[in-house]
Amino acid sequence: MREIAHAADLSAANLYHYFRGKDEILFFCQEQALERMLAALAEARRSRASVPDRLYELARAHVLCLLDEVFGAAAHLEVDALPPALRAAIVRKRDTYERGVRALIIRGIRGGDLTSSDATISTRAFLGALNWTAQWFRPDGPLAADRVAALVAEYAVRGLTVGRSLRAVGPRAATPLRLASGSNRKSQG
Repeated sequence: MREIAHAADLSAANLYHYFRGKDEILFFCQEQALERMLAALAEARRSRASVPDRLYELARAHVLCLLDEVFGAAAHLEVDALPPALRAAIVRKRDTYERGVRALIIRGIRGGDLTSSDATISTRAFLGALNWTAQWFRPDGPLAADRVAALVAEYAVRGLTVGRSLRAVGPRAATPLRLASGSNRKSQG
């Protein structure tokens, strides 16, 4: 708690005035991040823009939330660190967010704006790319958070809008690749 208070430029006593322990702080950070993401999702649902444009704005807001807007927002990835009751509340919100993103992706697939054969996998890959940004982004790096958010959002949406699915290419494309060295075979010993 002292380290958290120091990072937040507060005294430990002041921090304990608002939170009973680390679990509550972690829950607070996760809840604030999810509330911001759900607000961005609601805005994307209301928008009249194309589905790819709505997903771009949503992705950009998601990444900015993690990197720049909500202190400790990257903690939303640490769901398993919460005690069961708090975890359940966060998982419900997270699942609501994921379902909402999936609904946008389904709408884009049905409308022909997105090329995917599986909305659930596409949604999880999309969100995974956004969430992983928090693992490698450095505030003192060469690009500001807003630029990184724009680039990651562009990349994630482009993955949903270009290319052909494996089904369109044919069954051969779905078979495992054989490496020239044979390194994907079990060693025979």
